[in-house]
Amino acid sequence: MNRKPAGPAGIAARLPRLLSLVPYLLAHPGVRVADAAADFGVSEKQLWRDLELLWMCGLPGYGPGDLVDLSFSEDTVTVTEDAGMRRPLRLTTAEATALLVALRALTEVPGMVDGEVVRRAVVKIEAAVGAAAPAGMAVGLTAREEETTSAVRGALDRGRALRIRYYTASRDVVGERTVDPMRLLLVEGRGYLEAWCRSAEGVRLFRLDRVDDIQELSERAAPPASARPTDVSDGLFRPAPDQQEALLRLEPEARWVAEYYPVDEVVECAEGAVEVALRFTDDAWLVRLVLGLGGRAQVLRPARLRGEVADRAEEALRGMALG
Repeated sequence: MNRKPAGPAGIAARLPRLLSLVPYLLAHPGVRVADAAADFGVSEKQLWRDLELLWMCGLPGYGPGDLVDLSFSEDTVTVTEDAGMRRPLRLTTAEATALLVALRALTEVPGMVDGEVVRRAVVKIEAAVGAAAPAGMAVGLTAREEETTSAVRGALDRGRALRIRYYTASRDVVGERTVDPMRLLLVEGRGYLEAWCRSAEGVRLFRLDRVDDIQELSERAAPPASARPTDVSDGLFRPAPDQQEALLRLEPEARWVAEYYPVDEVVECAEGAVEVALRFTDDAWLVRLVLGLGGRAQVLRPARLRGEVADRAEEALRGMALG
């Protein structure tokens, strides 16, 4: 039987329904298909198609736990294998914000998606997050990050330049930049502003949680014609010529370092510790970072920095003893 492929609007409506069907059926074992269709606001024919699709969902090999399995009896249906889909889809505020950034990025790619469908999805997500947040949803973004994201989005919509105060982690410096925004990006779970930096005279990515202050200017954003979007298909960070690499062991309390600073590799160790390859440009900055972690980080290499950290720690202990 030939069926017309679902368009973007049909897919946008069907996916949330499919994600919610299994939890619904688990809560209503033996429910009549007609009743389920009424609860979801679709025809019985459409619900049967959804059930057929769910029945065929699974990983190659179809081992236990990999496949959604359903039992049909006349006009009723019961879930016999849920593949872990026990709860309806719920987004935290952080997840919803990440999804919104990604959706808005898609609208900027000509011909990639149906823009109207994406805009309707954005409105629904914003409304859902706005309604749910006061009830205690998990919030992964600070108020400053949310304000920064909103300010960047507004500048992009109005085509305005921005002045930002930005913390560059690899050099441990805070500086002011005037930038011409190009787009918002979501890379590896982080939000970034891609913009033409006038002081660096090049395209730069600014992590939104490292923007200390942001101001929209009255002048128009005008990236030069030579400005090209950053290729992030192979990852975000690429070693700069002046950067060195250190191997650190981080105890569980210091794992946040791997999320906040650019690292090339993260290796899980015993008892929740990790080893990370961290890039840096200044020896003194790395020594301060490790010492500031109060014994929860250890330099494994290079040897010179391991020795310097040990010397500085001993000096600090002697000073405390004398005091």
